[in-house]
Amino acid sequence: MKIVEIARFVEDVPAATAFYQLLLGVEPSYHDETLATFLSNEVTFLIHRRYEPGPGDLPCEDHIAFGVEEVNQTVADLERRGLTVEHPPQDYEWGRSAYLREPSGSLIEITQAASEAPH
Repeated sequence: MKIVEIARFVEDVPAATAFYQLLLGVEPSYHDETLATFLSNEVTFLIHRRYEPGPGDLPCEDHIAFGVEEVNQTVADLERRGLTVEHPPQDYEWGRSAYLREPSGSLIEITQAASEAPH
């Protein structure tokens, strides 16, 4: 398991993008009014516009994503170790992900890239 993404949810994506561009000294690899990404080694730093989640939507919360080879197996292993998964594995446009919380309440994503996810 390795860190593959750090996600920040903000009200003003262009302002946050400009800030992080100055802080990091690099251009975003992608940006628009609702989303920006910066790549650093193998970690994606994602800036996403804050939204009000609807029924069935993922939480709109800052989080860290850990990449794994197989989400379903990893989640089963984590549950056997006593951890509780809040959002079970599901397919998304970026791949397959599941979500749980650390003891402080922060959201943690366990993710498998789309190219590695079973079809």
